[in-house]
Amino acid sequence: MSYPDPEKDSPMGLILCAEDEESLRTDICDELKEAGYAVLEAADGHQALAQITSARPDLILCDINMPGRSGFDILKVVREQCPDLADTPFVFLSALSHPHEIVDGKRLGADDYLVKPIDFDLLLATIEARLRQVRRIKDKSEREINDLRRAMKDITTQALTSASRALDLVSPGILLFDRNGQILYANRAAHTMAKNNEGLHLGDTLTTALTSETKQLRQALFEVIDAGNMASEKVRCLSLARNDIGRPLLAFICSLERTDYGPAAVLLLADPDRRVRVPQKVVAKLFGLTPTESRIALALAEGQRTEKIAADMNITATTVAFHLRNLFQKTDTNRQADLIALILAASMSFALEG
Repeated sequence: MSYPDPEKDSPMGLILCAEDEESLRTDICDELKEAGYAVLEAADGHQALAQITSARPDLILCDINMPGRSGFDILKVVREQCPDLADTPFVFLSALSHPHEIVDGKRLGADDYLVKPIDFDLLLATIEARLRQVRRIKDKSEREINDLRRAMKDITTQALTSASRALDLVSPGILLFDRNGQILYANRAAHTMAKNNEGLHLGDTLTTALTSETKQLRQALFEVIDAGNMASEKVRCLSLARNDIGRPLLAFICSLERTDYGPAAVLLLADPDRRVRVPQKVVAKLFGLTPTESRIALALAEGQRTEKIAADMNITATTVAFHLRNLFQKTDTNRQADLIALILAASMSFALEG
């Protein structure tokens, strides 16, 4: 079965209408189409869940009493098992108007409640208001992410003195490099890591005890700097051996927008044996994540493997992978390395703002 593409079929959004009464469902869908929306239909609870799984509606209209699965069942599945639909408005349709039903629906996470017979003007006004609210939330989230990325790019040499105190509060080691690969600045955590690890040396640039590892590090650094010179964003992820019994340090090198002065790349050194102290609520707010997604993101930034995350959270590895796909989508990343770099960058931004 093919489904409408909301971006192609309607810029206004994709609405799922789950209603077992065929004539009413047809009337509602006709009104929605006339108003400019793309529409999906479902005649019972099972069809509704299949539509939700196959397509990501922008808003769900759902009858409470339907064959197969009730509206309450569908709402519970959406709110508990579909984190990618966490911000999707859910509006109940019902011929019943008992207060306890409204209360039950609200407790399960319903956003609105329309009583039959449907007032179509009220229906359209409700949908418009709910979608407008979602757009405001998404716009705010996008602005915050863009502000974070600009914060990474706007650090200049002149600002380092005033920013150094905040940067020293950040758990990851932070090094800023100029276009020639020379170190402009290293925070306290970076110096501590170098001091505690005899194989890591901070001089004019960053070197390690292994010649091959230093060569690989320099090659990755200049790849990132060259990308920044071309107004492109690039992230490289490397592991650096350490002399103690701990796990290798993780190095994330991020390109910065080219400027005449100031840093061309930032290198984040993460110690998997040290917790990255970024409040979960801050990460969730920055990227519009659910509590589960933000917890997984922070666990990855701490160097944990997906198997351990699944065990600690008492969920399956498949569930972790599902949330990871949502994290890639919400943070506009494609790999775990890019995602971890962004989370570590968030810790720097949090320190600067705090």
